[in-house]
Amino acid sequence: MKTPSILITNDDGIYAPGILQLYKSLNEIGLVTVVAPLIEKSAVGHAITISDPLRVIEVERDGTFFGYAVNGTPADCVKLGIQCILKDKPDLVVSGINLGPNTATNIIYSGTVSAAAEAVIMGIPAMAVSLTSFTSKDFSYAGKIAYRIAREILKHGLPEETLLNVNVPSVPEHEINDIIITRQGKGRYQEAFDKRTDPNNRTYYWLTGKRMMLDKDPDVDDLAVMHNKVSITPIHYDLTNYDFLKELNKWNLKP
Repeated sequence: MKTPSILITNDDGIYAPGILQLYKSLNEIGLVTVVAPLIEKSAVGHAITISDPLRVIEVERDGTFFGYAVNGTPADCVKLGIQCILKDKPDLVVSGINLGPNTATNIIYSGTVSAAAEAVIMGIPAMAVSLTSFTSKDFSYAGKIAYRIAREILKHGLPEETLLNVNVPSVPEHEINDIIITRQGKGRYQEAFDKRTDPNNRTYYWLTGKRMMLDKDPDVDDLAVMHNKVSITPIHYDLTNYDFLKELNKWNLKP
């Protein structure tokens, strides 16, 4: 039986602890290749590089070869990994393990989710995995979840144009209440810019914000992780509002 080929990436950078855990966890079920940004590229969304050259360097961690670092975005890494680094298309692309949640409207900005979406655009099953903490250093349980879901994707496949967005609560494993299938929530940040002055008396702005919960149904991603449940949301990149198509066709738009 052929050993599955798995491409992994992230948006926290190739030296992040989350991708190291992901590498270790998925090595148990397949041949893993790492292609990730050289530096952190959080919240770059689905940006790709078209006006600057992309460079690839080999990276070691703990004294052994770990993977390939790219001076580009997570989506760039997936494109390069599939088209230039791997000899054959991988059987699965996994992005993560991200430091911080990717739920609700956050997925629009997420480089982690966008990397998985790029794989799906290229016809490869994919998932994004995030740990719902910005400070935790323990990715072990998230690695177990990634392993479990990756195994099932390799077994069953995924529908076309669909990826799995996985969010793992940052609590000890014995405090996890459930693993549930969810839908994307509507929560967002109430944003503000903090106006500051640098040592040269020049003004700059720093984006801040407070999380706003806009959902009450228990089957949305935000509320699931708040109740210590692993959230698995099937999402796709078709943004069409099909419910509005019929009404929009009634508008007097033609000359």
